[in-house]
Amino acid sequence: MDENANVVLKKRISNDLEAIILLLKPYSGAIKGLVVESTYNWYWLVDGLMDAGFKVHLANTAAIQRYSGLKYGDDDSDASWLVNMLRLGILPEGLSIQKKKE
Repeated sequence: MDENANVVLKKRISNDLEAIILLLKPYSGAIKGLVVESTYNWYWLVDGLMDAGFKVHLANTAAIQRYSGLKYGDDDSDASWLVNMLRLGILPEGLSIQKKKE
């Protein structure tokens, strides 16, 4: 999503780090941050994205409230909601993630 809330890339892919990085690489210069939900087993994705040079934000899912009137929720609407909060600077984050120093 760009700064005007236009969708730039939307694609469902497998949980394969190489495939994810390959998909994101052409946009790496324009990506200001990626949001990962702090759900079970998120570590491999965050570590891999950071190692590839991406800035990662770990969303604190317990602190995120959706509009009470929404009638549905799925991966697409959840992803849109998270990226909009990041874009607006209101994403509740679980913890500060920094690249490990070698």
